[in-house]
Amino acid sequence: VQLQASGGGLVQAGGSLRLSCAASGFSLDNYYTIGWFRQAPGKEREGVSCISGSGGSTSFANSVKGRFTISRDNAKNTVYLQMNNLKPEDTALYYCAADGPSLRYCGNVASYEYHYWGQGTLVTVSS
Repeated sequence: VQLQASGGGLVQAGGSLRLSCAASGFSLDNYYTIGWFRQAPGKEREGVSCISGSGGSTSFANSVKGRFTISRDNAKNTVYLQMNNLKPEDTALYYCAADGPSLRYCGNVASYEYHYWGQGTLVTVSS
């Protein structure tokens, strides 16, 4: 089971990036919840967004609401995090994680409950 996060990079404030989380070894079709987390230097890891196993519900941290969207393409076994209007405070290492199979609302899944974690992809937003 592997998760491969990609799409990070350097962008100016106000710009956009789309992160991808590609799953292998299991099928997202089987109701896996996917979460995105980030960790900035010197700070604790925080949840950014998640999408439930059914794809029917999502959750976002208050700091990214209205700027980030999350979607899943089960045919490609990939979840996307579209990040718009990026701010310098969004600079962090972004990770994706999977939990499941589950039909729980993803906003109720704590970070420690995610079984599988990918490596991070670095997002740097310059002012």
